[in-house]
Amino acid sequence: MTIAKSLTNSFYNSSFQLLTPQQSPSDYPLFLYLPGMDGTGRLFENQTAKLACCFNLRCLSISPHDMSEWGKLTTTVINLIEDELVARGKDSLYLCGESFGGCLALKIAEARPELIEKLILVNPASAFNRQPILSWGIPITRYLPDWLHRTSAVALLPFLAELNRIKGTNSLALLEAMKSLPSEVVSWRLSLLQQFAVSESGLSSFQKPTLAIASAADRLLPSVTEAQKLVNIFPQGKMEILPESGHACLLEGTTDLYEILCKNQFL
Repeated sequence: MTIAKSLTNSFYNSSFQLLTPQQSPSDYPLFLYLPGMDGTGRLFENQTAKLACCFNLRCLSISPHDMSEWGKLTTTVINLIEDELVARGKDSLYLCGESFGGCLALKIAEARPELIEKLILVNPASAFNRQPILSWGIPITRYLPDWLHRTSAVALLPFLAELNRIKGTNSLALLEAMKSLPSEVVSWRLSLLQQFAVSESGLSSFQKPTLAIASAADRLLPSVTEAQKLVNIFPQGKMEILPESGHACLLEGTTDLYEILCKNQFL
């Protein structure tokens, strides 16, 4: 089952949904993917076939018009997790957050650590607010006309991905995901990243295994430096560096999240 078709199986409300990208036996461990700023959940499809061999997969999808604060985002996703755990008879899940979703995963780990069995962070955007040049773009983005916003997405592609490592269909999927958000929502979610904060003392009390995956060729954020910082905070933190990957590493043909989890004994 593709993610697009699984929309019929989503629930909760029109702004926040859990998608089922691949069907797996219900007794498999739950694995929830929190997407990047686009919020579609569709950019994870490249990784689902192998992961579905050992996980019951779920993917968060956020409405392209949603402009929730961090508090509401965190509370809503926690409620979704609790509902899904009850429905599946589970106590906890594997939580995987990429970029913007990595920040959301950190918020959930801080607020409700008992819901998480293992935490996986893929190029989390938690260093965004320490990059002044990125913050300067927030007010500009807010006032871009839609036609210019859609055009500018093409120019941003080389910063988001190593395009020579991504198949044409996945490059197109990334571009469409970027264009799916109105300019005011892009500006809003960038402002959330600018405001993002978690308590280091709270994260240091998170006792579950944590894996930070960082792309060394990330042109958008200092992902390796941020991963090292997070690994130093988490008591059971580990780091995996992808030496040639860009920010959107999970779209790359050579990036295999299943193999990375195996290598780091996360299965």
